[in-house]
Amino acid sequence: QVQLVESGGGLVQAGGSLRLSCVVSGRTFSNYAMGWFRQALGKEREFVAAIRWSGASPYYADSVKGRFTISRDNAKNTVSLQMNSLKPEDTAVYYCIASLLYRGWPPKDDYDYWGQGTQVTVSS
Repeated sequence: QVQLVESGGGLVQAGGSLRLSCVVSGRTFSNYAMGWFRQALGKEREFVAAIRWSGASPYYADSVKGRFTISRDNAKNTVSLQMNSLKPEDTAVYYCIASLLYRGWPPKDDYDYWGQGTQVTVSS
């Protein structure tokens, strides 16, 4: 059974930092892009960042470029998102996703697996 389990969300003041982690299990992800999407209340889910399981080609949405860093640790089967200089508009539920590479790069919202989400709230 494939599982993606996120952790690390919480409440932080604007300008602060959080680190999200996603532990993946249940299959080999070597042919997958791993990434993060987010969904704010009343808005559509949007792409945040992605990385190939090999660690190559990290890719970011313009809104987070220079502030967020995606990484993976193959030994721990973990994908992480370091979020710095957080803004109130970053407030959302963040979802870890896995998308087969043949679906395209960066991954779209037709990904294959996703976690339950973790809430990030940035206060002004």
